[in-house]
Order: sequence, then C-alpha cells, then structure tokens
Amino acid sequence: MSVKVIVGTQWGDEGKGKYVDILAQNADYIVRFSGGNNAGHTIVVNGEKFALHLIPSGILHPGKICIIGNGVVVDPGVLITEMKDLDSRGISTSDLYISDRAHVIMPYHIILDKLQEEFRGSNSIGTTKRGIGPCYADKIDRCGIRMCDLLDKDTLCNKIVENLKLKNLILENVYNQKPLCAEEIIETYWAYALEIQHRILDTATMLFDAATQHKDILFEGAQATFLDLDFGTYPYVTSSNPIAGGVCTGGSLPPSHIHEVIGVLKAYTSRVGSGPFPTEQNNSIGDRIRELGHEYGTTTGRPRRCGWLDTVMIKFSARVNGLTSLALNHIDTIGKLDKIHLCSGYDRNGQITTAYPASLKLLEEVKPVYEVFDGWELTPDMKSFEQLPKNAILYVNRIEELTGVHVKYIGIGKDRENTIIR
Repeated sequence: MSVKVIVGTQWGDEGKGKYVDILAQNADYIVRFSGGNNAGHTIVVNGEKFALHLIPSGILHPGKICIIGNGVVVDPGVLITEMKDLDSRGISTSDLYISDRAHVIMPYHIILDKLQEEFRGSNSIGTTKRGIGPCYADKIDRCGIRMCDLLDKDTLCNKIVENLKLKNLILENVYNQKPLCAEEIIETYWAYALEIQHRILDTATMLFDAATQHKDILFEGAQATFLDLDFGTYPYVTSSNPIAGGVCTGGSLPPSHIHEVIGVLKAYTSRVGSGPFPTEQNNSIGDRIRELGHEYGTTTGRPRRCGWLDTVMIKFSARVNGLTSLALNHIDTIGKLDKIHLCSGYDRNGQITTAYPASLKLLEEVKPVYEVFDGWELTPDMKSFEQLPKNAILYVNRIEELTGVHVKYIGIGKDRENTIIR
C-alpha cells in the first residue's frame, strides 16, 4: 500500500495537476480533500488541455476511482457541467464518487460572497466569488447542507427553508437585496440530487477499506500552503486547510497511513488576489515572467502577480507539511531570463532571518536577500537531471540546500512527458 499526498508550497497555481496526473497512473484511488470550484488544475495530455475545478485530475486515467472528499464544498451545478464536459470529450466519469459528508454550495452562498467582497471595498480579500467562504462558514456554524441531505427530499426542503429565514433577513436588511425563493432553490437542487445521488457514498469507509486492502491512494491538493486558513497569509487565504494535515480531516484517513508528501512549486512565485508578497516584481520583470509562464488563473482568468522564488516560503511549507520531496515546475520558463534571483532569506531591520512571520505587518517590512544566477536554455528532449544546463543544475541544487528537501521531479514543459524524475 502507498498513500501519497500532493500539496502546493506557495500560493497555488504551482502545477499540482500535472503531478497528480503522473502519479495517478500507479494509484487505485485519487482523492480531492479540500476547497471547491475556486481551484483549478490545468493538465495537458497529448497536446489537449483539460481544466478541472472539482473533479480529481486522476479522472483522465481510465479505471481509476476518483473521490471528492468530505473536506470539499461542492456546487452541484458546476460538478454536473464538468462531468458532462468530460463525457463529451471521451473521458468517462463512471468511477467518480462524492462523500456524503461534503457540504453543498447553495445560491445564497454565492450571492453573499459577492456582496461581502463589495462591502469590503479596498480591503477585499480577492475571493473567486463562488460561495466557498460562506459555505464553509455555514459548516462551522452548524447550519450547512451536506450531500447526504440531497438523498432525502424532506430533509433538503426543511434545511433550505430554515436557512433562508436568516439569509433572506441579511439580504434584505443588510444588503438591500430581494429575498430568495425557497421553492425555486428546492426544485433546482432536487433536480441536481436526482442526477448525482448514485454517486453520493460513505467514502470514508470506502477509503478505510481500500487502505486495509493495501490499495494505492493519492490525495490531490487544491490551493496551497500559504492560502491555508491557519498557516497562510491570513486573512488573504482560502477557507479550508489545503496542507497535508487537511488529508486527515478532509480526506478521512489518519496520519499514520501517509507515506509520502510531495510539495509542488514553481521556479518562481505567483499569487492571485490581495496580500503581501515579499519577492513580487511589480515591474517589467514580473510582466515578463507572467507572459513566459502564461500566468492567468485557470478558474478566473485573472492575471497573476509574479516574482522571484522565495525559499523562506518553501522551507516553511516543508515544515508545516512534512514534505518528503519537491516537484519543481517552470524551470524552463525562468531560465529564459538573463539573470535569475533566488530569495535565500529576509532582511528585517538589518537582521537576516529565514523565519516566515505570521504578522502581515512584519511580512510587508522585510526585504528579500537574493542570490543571482545566470539563465539557461532547455530542450524537450532532456530526460535526465545530468542533461540539464550547468546553470539550471546549480539553481536546483541551491533550492535543495536552502529548503532541506530533495527535488525529485523537475518539469521542463507542459505535457506529462516533459518531466524529469530523479
């Protein structure tokens, strides 16, 4: 049995989907354990691009059991659309299942998400406005609607009616909006339920049994460490725990079952939305990285903020997640620059530190300490680490030294074949 976890080590968009796709070949089960359709994985297979938002990337491999875990919040309409799109392209979704404990995104979650962001004005968090945060808030407030509630119409009706009592008061009296109609929501969601109810199962027991039978399980992370609700750049974070520990709460397997934790990173840094970013290059260099790396959101299309690789971040990620290896993407992209900067520490009032602060004020005050490397050029036919240009090897070796984690996977292109495994 092998249980592997793939997590993002930065602010997301590191290319986790590619490694899920690669490692899924030898997995029996692929499980998404956090987030919602605010995340997106773009995978290129034989030149064909697939953008997945809720469904695990392992779906691209026939015969694999794919699970949307209890830690995910699910918009049924988005899920059904995504399934139909895959089916129309010849990708079977017959082995896709959803935890009966996963929470359901409702129309009022999406509306409140948008209204709350507008209310924050210049202090907006930069959410995708897809209802993720309000859905998780209801989960914590113990008034959420779960997938198991879609299996019984009376339960579903009662919960929608009960929730709308408060939601409509907020919509009308706080935001001056029209109230929502319970009957319309019930009709829409019961139709969703009839379409997906055969996929809603006790996936916790399913995964426990799989582990007992020594099956290979791969947990697919969405978002990343610095978007984690507890360890990210709070409050500019997501509403769940996309770190490796989230596997236990959102994927239902205990920590003793986990064998490997693979941290994915880019050879530079990017982030979407607001929040501090010490190595950001809000200049022509950042623009150049964005265009070379095609840094636009899979889910939103928003241009990403870009800057140099920050190994203080990666070292922090390694500790929080218990990383056993790194998967480094875009080594080909960053090599196209004449000079490449690598952040090895922070200068805080003349003191050099490699500790990542919790305080955003402190994070905004630090100045990155850089090491400079000459660029390089890669070709798709390079199949081993030793074949890489000398400057690229020096860059990778220095990342290992600064983070204390072995770089096992190196991405030199978009396709799954453009990956060096050491």
